[in-house]
Amino acid sequence: MNAQSETLRLHEAGLRLSSGYSRLPARFFARQYPVPVAAPRLIKVNRALAAELCIDVDALCAESLAQLLAGNSVPPGADPIATAYAGHQFGQFVPQLGDGRAILLGEIRDRHGACRELQLKGSGRTPFSRGGDGRAALGPVLREYLVSEALHALGIPATRSLAAVATGERVLRERPLPGAVLTRVARSHVRIGTFEYFAARADSEALRVLADHVIARDGAGLERAGRPYLALLDAAAARQARLVARWMGVGFIHGVMNTDNMSLAGETIDFGPCAFMDAYEPRKVFSSIDHHGRYAYSNQAHAAHWNLARLAETLLPLIDSEPERAAALANEVLEEFPRRFAQEWLDVMRSKLGLGTAEAGDGDLVNSWLDTMHRNEADFTLGFRRLADAAESADGDAGVRALFADQGEFDPWARAWRARLAREPVGGAARAAAMRRVNPLFIARNHRIEQAIAAAVEREDFTAFETLGEVLARPYEDDERHAAYADPPAANERVLRTFCGT
Repeated sequence: MNAQSETLRLHEAGLRLSSGYSRLPARFFARQYPVPVAAPRLIKVNRALAAELCIDVDALCAESLAQLLAGNSVPPGADPIATAYAGHQFGQFVPQLGDGRAILLGEIRDRHGACRELQLKGSGRTPFSRGGDGRAALGPVLREYLVSEALHALGIPATRSLAAVATGERVLRERPLPGAVLTRVARSHVRIGTFEYFAARADSEALRVLADHVIARDGAGLERAGRPYLALLDAAAARQARLVARWMGVGFIHGVMNTDNMSLAGETIDFGPCAFMDAYEPRKVFSSIDHHGRYAYSNQAHAAHWNLARLAETLLPLIDSEPERAAALANEVLEEFPRRFAQEWLDVMRSKLGLGTAEAGDGDLVNSWLDTMHRNEADFTLGFRRLADAAESADGDAGVRALFADQGEFDPWARAWRARLAREPVGGAARAAAMRRVNPLFIARNHRIEQAIAAAVEREDFTAFETLGEVLARPYEDDERHAAYADPPAANERVLRTFCGT
C-alpha cells in the first residue's frame, strides 16, 4: 500500500490528530519522532476506548495497527514531541526530567467532543532520556495497561491504555527482556513538575503561557474566575483530594507520588511501583525505592498536600503581583486541603459502609472498622465486600468473621454498625445492593498481575493477561466463572515489592 492510500485508510479509521501542546513555544518540548522498532506485533487493542475516541480499528489490518501503535508510522496530523518538565523526586528537586521514553503524538476528540492526548510510551530515546534507552520492557507495559484500565473500571480518574505492542526487540534491564510500546490516552500530560520546570528557570512568561493553556483546555470555566490562576490551584487541590480519597477507598497505593507524576487534570498517571493492598496495613509500602515510607498508603494525602504546595509556589507570581498577598491567597487554598480530603475520604467510607446520611460519629465508626481489620490482618477488599452480605442479613456475618485472625473481634464493631444502620432510611436489600456498587469484588491483585506478566515474558503466553483484563473490566459484578480472582494470595504468592519500569 502506498503512502497516500495508507493516509486515506487512517482517515477513514478516524485516526486524525491535531496539534495541541506542540503549538506552545519551542522551549516547552523537543520535536522528536518515535524511533522505529524491528518487528512490531499487536498484543492488545482496547476496543472500548477506541470506540470512545471514534477510531474504527476494524478499518485497519493488524499489521498497519501494529506499525502505527509502535511508532513506526504516525497518523495524519500528528506533531510528535517530547515534553519538558522537572520534579521533586522523594522530596529532592531535579530541575530537568522530561519525556525520556515517551512521545506525545497530538490530540484527538472523543465522541463527546473532548480533547484527549495520545502518547506512545517506550518509543525510544529523546533529548530528555538522561542516558536511558528510551524503551519499555513488556512487563511494565502490561502492568500499566491492566492497572490503568482497572482504575477506570472502578470509576477512578486515570490515564487510559489504548494499545500494547511488542517491538520484536530486547531491552536490557537486570537482564534482557522483551520490549513493548504502550499507547496512553490522557486529558492532559501536564504535571506539577511542568510548572516547576519553568519556575526553576524564572521564566514567568512560560509559566503564564502554560497556565493559560491548562485553563483553556480544562473545561471548568476557570478563565471566568476573578483570579483564574488561583482558581487553577483550587481546582487542582479539589481534584487531588478526591482522587487520593478514592485511591484509598480501594486500597490503592500509587508508590511514587513525585511532583512529576501528579497530573493537573486530576488523573492517576504513571504506574511503575503501584499496587493494591491485600491485608489492611495503613503503613503499607510496596515500592522498592520508597525506603522510608514517604508514599505509604496512609501518607498519600500528606504527599498530595506537599505536592500542591510546590505547585502553589510556581503560581505565586501569577496569582498576584504583590508577593505577600499572593502567598496569603495560595495558603488559604492549601490550608483548606486537609479538610477537603477528610470530607472526601469520609464520603467514600460512608458509602462503603452503607451509610447514605451523615452523623457526627461516622468517622469514629470508620476508624474503628479499619483498626479492627488492621489488628486482625483482614483483607481490605473482601472485608468491605462481605460487609454488604452482613448489611443484608446477619447470616452474612460469618463471611466477614472468617477474614479475621480473632473472629470474635468483629461482633462488637458489628453491633455499633448495626445500631447506626438502624437510623438509615434504606432497607437491608437496597443497602446491600448499593454497597456492592461501591465495594469491588475484583481488584488488580499484585500476584495476579505478576502471574500474567511472567507468562507473557517467559512463554509469550498472553492468556492470563487477557483473562485478568476481562475480570478487572467488571470489578463489581459477582461472576462465578472468575470467583478465584477475588481470593487474596496464598503465602507463597504474596508480592512484597514492586519496581519502576525504567
